Amino acid sequence: MAANRTYLSPTEIPPVIPVFPLTGALLLPRADLPLNIFEPRYLAMVDDALAGGRLIGMVQPDEAAPVSARGPGVYKVGCLGRLTQFSETGDGRYLITLTGICRFRIVEELDTTTPYRQFKVDALPFAHDFEAEAGEAAVDRDALLSALAAFLDANKLEADWDGIREAGTETLVNALSVMSPYGALEKQALLEAENLKARADMLVAITQMMLARMPGDGEGSLQ
Repeated sequence: MAANRTYLSPTEIPPVIPVFPLTGALLLPRADLPLNIFEPRYLAMVDDALAGGRLIGMVQPDEAAPVSARGPGVYKVGCLGRLTQFSETGDGRYLITLTGICRFRIVEELDTTTPYRQFKVDALPFAHDFEAEAGEAAVDRDALLSALAAFLDANKLEADWDGIREAGTETLVNALSVMSPYGALEKQALLEAENLKARADMLVAITQMMLARMPGDGEGSLQ
């Protein structure tokens, strides 16, 4: 999904952003991440984002990182998204979609009065995230599709293969990474992959490794 507001370089990213720490949630440039928001502090975060630039950063909690006075430690690399879909439910929840813009590296957490956490971030190390379709030619698309087919077959799942084959390579790699049922460590590794080829290769390797661990009848979870 294309966001109405287009960001062309890391210099356009605000230095301070609201951040939503969520284990297992992976956002990548130009990929979509649907979220069900129900905690009061994150409902307030969405309200403020809607009133401003619609920007929210996604990070994962990191058990190995020092605990902050405002919450658990988090990984140093996350991804900034723009709120591109929003709806309210009848029970006080928000259903939103974030569309990824670029990754960022956390510089420091700020002491703020908002109920949600805010961080000073640096997007300069990820300037190539603003180049749509960069590195697609280097991706082994056949290997990616083969791993996907094996995963679907092992878990007795179906997919829209016409849509998959028509999808651009970047869209396919990032969408499959976002939707993958892997754990926090694997998702963080996919997020921090140096480029699209590295992410695709990693996704194939993780899938093959998880499939090798499954019971012989092909049934079971990949998590």
